[in-house]
Amino acid sequence: MAALIDSHCHLDFAAFDEDRAEMLMRAHQVGVTHFVVPGVTQKQWPRLRELQKRYQNWHIAFGLHPYFIEQHEENHLEMLSQQLHEGGAVAVGEIGLDATCPDISKQKELLKAQLKLAAEFELPVILHHRKTLDEMLKMVKQAGIEHGVVHAFSGSQQQAEHWIEQGFKLGVGGVITYDRANKTRTTISKVPLQSLLLETDSPDMPMCGKQGERNEPAYITRALDALYELREEPRDQVRAALWQNTLQLFKIG
Repeated sequence: MAALIDSHCHLDFAAFDEDRAEMLMRAHQVGVTHFVVPGVTQKQWPRLRELQKRYQNWHIAFGLHPYFIEQHEENHLEMLSQQLHEGGAVAVGEIGLDATCPDISKQKELLKAQLKLAAEFELPVILHHRKTLDEMLKMVKQAGIEHGVVHAFSGSQQQAEHWIEQGFKLGVGGVITYDRANKTRTTISKVPLQSLLLETDSPDMPMCGKQGERNEPAYITRALDALYELREEPRDQVRAALWQNTLQLFKIG
């Protein structure tokens, strides 16, 4: 049976400071052996590198997340370039646009600059979206980016097809464990299997039945079970594809 990769989890966050080793052990017990950990602020990047040295199979990325737009300063882009130059990053991320966060024009400037860096360093991007999928796709096309993942995809079938045409994967996690998420569940059931990655977004985006609790990679099996129900392919084929899709996108192994 193929191992599992949590393709999007913030294991550097303070929410895990008290029991990080135990949390990772719980993940390993259910078959989650690799973790893609995207950075969100400049302040966290050194910590990401430090934790990657301490724990096995952490694949890290560096980015400036739109949610923290008020913390990002102009020199952080130069510092991002330096981090990417140092090597060791599997992607530029987590980056993107969020219509519920302030200063969308500053967000766009920041995203444009980070997409440029991704192109320069030939890295995929990990994209955050909220009511911005179409706008972001235009920017991605303009930047010539043809590899990446739309994290926590929640768009329409048509939007999914447009992103897949651009060479992107769709991140699937806790959302599909909720029966009420009809649009997303239907879309995820229809897109090509090779376009999907499995993720938790730990410590956020709890699975159905775990609302109000801290999310963690061990719970990814709940999202996997929901995906099994939505897909027509045999379970071992789904699981193996999720593994291969993630290795391929992030050039792991």
